[in-house]
Amino acid sequence: MRDLFLKRKQAFRKECVGYLRYVLNDHFILFLLVLLGFLAYQYSQLLQHFPENHLPILFLIGIVSVLLLIWGGIATYVEAPDKLFLLVAEEEVREYIQKQKLVSFIFWVSVQTLFLLLFAPLFLAMGFGLVVFGAYVLLLGVGKYFLFQKKANKFFGSNNLDWDYVIVQESKRKQFLLRFFALFTQVKGISNSIKRRAYLDFILNAVQKVPGKIWQNLYLRSYLRNGDLLALSLRLLLLSLLAQIFIDQSWIATAVVVLFNYLLLFQLLALYHAFDYQYLIQLFPLEKGQKEKGLKQLVTAIGLIVLLLESVLGLLIFKEKMALVALLGASFILQYFYIPYQLNRLVDE
Repeated sequence: MRDLFLKRKQAFRKECVGYLRYVLNDHFILFLLVLLGFLAYQYSQLLQHFPENHLPILFLIGIVSVLLLIWGGIATYVEAPDKLFLLVAEEEVREYIQKQKLVSFIFWVSVQTLFLLLFAPLFLAMGFGLVVFGAYVLLLGVGKYFLFQKKANKFFGSNNLDWDYVIVQESKRKQFLLRFFALFTQVKGISNSIKRRAYLDFILNAVQKVPGKIWQNLYLRSYLRNGDLLALSLRLLLLSLLAQIFIDQSWIATAVVVLFNYLLLFQLLALYHAFDYQYLIQLFPLEKGQKEKGLKQLVTAIGLIVLLLESVLGLLIFKEKMALVALLGASFILQYFYIPYQLNRLVDE
């Protein structure tokens, strides 16, 4: 049993490491170095000119503490077929999950503590001292232990293992990691769910239901209902707007916004394969290139709407208007050079 789950763990980690090389490419590492340097500089400036009103600092620490507390899950590596084939060894699986609870807790409490150590200078600046800070770190560690205990208890029903719940939670955990890697490259094994959002049906009326716009209608429906692309778009747009608001340096804010726009456009290109499972689309009496044209029009429209919102906010906030011009120029390159290039690659595959 131990060897089985160890093999699965190594296989999944190997898959994640393979995707990680696409995330930590030269450009992204350079961006991270610039961003970390900016954050470190701002942090030092905050410590040197510490505000007398500590409430905003305490509020920020409280929010981050809650996010760190709920961050993390128990890695079980249980798969759907185990419900049938490992049923006879349920007791061994229970013991394995108990061990995984401890392993996962040690890992995530270590990650939490490393992040909390960054708050030590803030505690000292507010006059609390290392004793109070140590008690704060210990309290959050105890809280995470009880939180993991509560998560582990949900895996077990009345003296039996809740196979369905364990399988669903492990699938969600893996999907979360794979979706993160999907921000940077094409990832296999991502499952999508279809959910009709009736309150968005009026958007479908924006595209005429005529033979020449079949793919535009299909891709728009998929974007609004299939998978998490709509939610991802809103999250990236929100992060872009927050970066414009809270980053004082206009050029750094522009770089962050361009990165988020790039990630958004890259993710939207995944719509190209949204209907590959439906073989009847091959019977559509359409000219060659209509599929690529439909996707390009949809991605361009979404990108322009996002750019419009960012431009309006940048016009009001940016002190250096040339940064706004750079944002428009970078967006132009992404829209009219990057998208056609990536679409050609998708067609060639």
